[in-house]
Amino acid sequence: QVQLVESGGGLVQAGGSLSVSCVASGSIFSINVMGWYRQAPGKQRELVAAITSGGSTNYADSVKGRFTISRDNAKNTVYLQMNSLKPEDTAVYYCNAAAQAYGRTWYLDYWGQGTQVTVSS
Repeated sequence: QVQLVESGGGLVQAGGSLSVSCVASGSIFSINVMGWYRQAPGKQRELVAAITSGGSTNYADSVKGRFTISRDNAKNTVYLQMNSLKPEDTAVYYCNAAAQAYGRTWYLDYWGQGTQVTVSS
């Protein structure tokens, strides 16, 4: 009922910048929190950044000051601008949304398919 499609990512040298975006579509009544997670090989998926519908943000300590999350509520889109990238930022980045579909009274977590971000040293 709700689909998340990511775009962006790719390969960049250390110190460079990349951006990723995610559009939510489908039978959406409301979206609460949208966020980005990442999973590196052999590691657990971790929160990178999240943003509420009101614009409050939360960042992992490892990305504070380097990454910026933003959101366009009218477009059901969330963005992640990544600056000063480091090799340890290499991971698959997943979009997440807590969304309420039409006809439902509860929120569910939805996930995108993931997009690869690779930072070379």
